[in-house]
Amino acid sequence: MFTTRPTLQGTFGMVSSTHWLASQSAMAVLEDGGNAFDAAVAAGFVLHVVEPHLNGPAGEVPIILAPKDGEVEVVCGQGPAPAGATAAHYRSLGLGLVPGTGPLAAAVPGAFDAWMLLLRDHGTKSVEQVLRYAIGYAEDGHAPVERVGRTVETVRELFETQWPSSAEVYLPGGAAPQPGELFRNPALAATWRRLIAEARETGGDDRVAQIDAARSVWREGFIAEALVRQAAVPTTDTSGERHTGTLTAADLAGWSASYEAPVTYDWNGWTLAKAGGWSQGPAFLQQLALLPAELPAYGSADYVHLLIEGCKLAMADREAWYGDAADVPLDALLSEPYNTARRALVTATASYELRPGSPGGRVPVLSGHARAVASGEAGSDALGVPAAGAGEPTFARDGAGEPAVRADGATRGDTCHLDVVDRWGNMVSATPSGGWLQSNPVVPELGFPLGTRLQMAWLDEGLPNTLTPGRRPRTTLTPSLALRDGVPVMAFGTPGGDQQDQWQVHFFLAVALRAEVRGGLDLQGAVDAPNWHNDSFPGSFFPRGMRPGSVTVEEGMDPAVIAELRRRGHDVTIGEPWSEGRLCAVARGPRTGVLSAAANPRGMQGYAVGR
Repeated sequence: MFTTRPTLQGTFGMVSSTHWLASQSAMAVLEDGGNAFDAAVAAGFVLHVVEPHLNGPAGEVPIILAPKDGEVEVVCGQGPAPAGATAAHYRSLGLGLVPGTGPLAAAVPGAFDAWMLLLRDHGTKSVEQVLRYAIGYAEDGHAPVERVGRTVETVRELFETQWPSSAEVYLPGGAAPQPGELFRNPALAATWRRLIAEARETGGDDRVAQIDAARSVWREGFIAEALVRQAAVPTTDTSGERHTGTLTAADLAGWSASYEAPVTYDWNGWTLAKAGGWSQGPAFLQQLALLPAELPAYGSADYVHLLIEGCKLAMADREAWYGDAADVPLDALLSEPYNTARRALVTATASYELRPGSPGGRVPVLSGHARAVASGEAGSDALGVPAAGAGEPTFARDGAGEPAVRADGATRGDTCHLDVVDRWGNMVSATPSGGWLQSNPVVPELGFPLGTRLQMAWLDEGLPNTLTPGRRPRTTLTPSLALRDGVPVMAFGTPGGDQQDQWQVHFFLAVALRAEVRGGLDLQGAVDAPNWHNDSFPGSFFPRGMRPGSVTVEEGMDPAVIAELRRRGHDVTIGEPWSEGRLCAVARGPRTGVLSAAANPRGMQGYAVGR
């Protein structure tokens, strides 16, 4: 079939990410003798510089890795709620939802420590060797993609009137970053140079000691001190009020990234590995578990309808059962009896209900807000978020998995992604996000802001995703790894908030159900295939609305399929061409050792490289 680009093939190394500079930086590390984990860390820090509207050092990152001849593991780079971040405290401030911006929404930052943990335990390079690419682009400048400037323009008034430290970085001389002109962040470069110097002073010439010293600088040194100072500054957020945050020095010092086993599901000879129920990753697995033994023809109206309806059921379960404040009944949710019963709920017509199940006989409980938007008591606009009231700014949609941003910084659908496989067979998939430029004011001494991941937790008591000190807010971030006969063969993922595990299921099935090319997986054909998503469940981002029955398809889907979906009752919106997803993927043939990679043309910035 025709594709926008070839599926790359080689034997030395392959990288795919959402920005070409990150991909090429990772490849440079491989060329310098580094492994896939070194390369991923370098690319992750470059993404902080070149996609600052999508991620930052004080954000978060789940990482799924498959070391050569080792066990698949998940690195949890999602920090928890601070000790003072109780639901009662937020309700005492008159809030019904955690704000979408500002220090009240800041969890303990997780991304930096997760990258350092991966580098220490699985990499071969030093802190300085992996940070030099990000330092170079921050110090010497890079030509920003269009959406960086568009995002800054959207929040210009906020920056100029309320967040002056952000204006200093992103509106130098009053001008937003422009394509074709060099944009610099010297404060960020200086932060990394100072961290490297202090790590070298403490750790000497020992690579591991240096990395541990860098982690200490982040958690207890000058970086921690600056983050805590910033969290205490009264800041205007999406509530319209000025609030201080809850992050303290003890919160930063008391948390570090950690390893855990992935959640897995076997489907038609494949094993899919995801992060646990603190992420939305198991929703991918639930969608596979809901599929019947015999699937309709790929791409047909029957096929698309089946996937839409199965996704609604999985995401309803995500709303009722996923989180870190209670046990997630994953064994029951993925069991055959449960999914046989759930499968029977899929009929020939579109469902407009939010229908969580009862795994193991448990009774689902939803937040008051989720019940309200599901019943229509709260309005929703075309983005699946509550409609703006008088004088309230609406979202500006950027498409292709980029964030939709309001003038007050509220964001829907955001992140980056990267995948790497090296010549030894090491494989890694990571979805860095949060701490983006519109989340919080830039910390003046550091050049980057705090994150806002707490906005994904509820303020109702007794839910799996209730805002709870020491517990992780449920995240949308969800990298993927696929195995065949126990051997890792493919790493993949996408930006896109709640859409991530919709687009990834569609991509995976396109790979699994269609013919190979050049003797390998047709990664690029699966990336380029027409995609879609639905918003028939409460969104994860403030202000957390939904559009029952909605389906958004990109222009390019078969008109006959669209007509049949509408006949079945789906509320279909036809989006722009190439507007659904920003998938990345790498693979390794278990028999041949041939490496391959593909990246999404959507967004005009993702690239795969390799040889």
